[in-house]
Amino acid sequence: MGMDRPPTGHDVELAALAAAGDRRAYGELVRRHGSAVRGLLRRLGADSATADDLAQDAFITGFEQVAEFRGEGAFGAWIKKIAARLYLKKVKREARLIFSDTVESVEEITVRDASGDTAAASRIDLDEALKTLSRGERLCVSLCYGADWSHAEAAEALNIPIGTVKSHVKRGLDKLRAKLARPEEGTRREARG
Repeated sequence: MGMDRPPTGHDVELAALAAAGDRRAYGELVRRHGSAVRGLLRRLGADSATADDLAQDAFITGFEQVAEFRGEGAFGAWIKKIAARLYLKKVKREARLIFSDTVESVEEITVRDASGDTAAASRIDLDEALKTLSRGERLCVSLCYGADWSHAEAAEALNIPIGTVKSHVKRGLDKLRAKLARPEEGTRREARG
């Protein structure tokens, strides 16, 4: 590889090069997946600065553990799981600081975004719609759909029963569908009903 051009190739090849100590190969992986990792962290509830910090921490952790990546799944999914775990650790640490010993799990934190009535907005994007979910719903939906975790993985990470994760996901998805439905679709449904 030339010194002037960044490494190219499939993520698995770049990860193997990075495991052998090639920092430029890992830099290319960061370039390819950095915005997706930051986006996931923002959807989980992190503000932009925190998402940037946690993404950086996730990529540092990923570099330290890149030899463990075997290519059985996508590198992007692997690094997102690392980032999501870091975010959950941060949320749990903050919950212990804020709520002392009264909070046993993230599920108990049900902070809602107080952004007001968004019905007047002509277009609502996913990030804004996610802010309307309870903290538990937002975490479960983002982990299961944004980070591609199974319900069991989310339940273990959040220290809540798998049924609770499934309920949060279902309620969250129902709310998102209703929030993101085009106004004319709702009108058509009402006319048919």
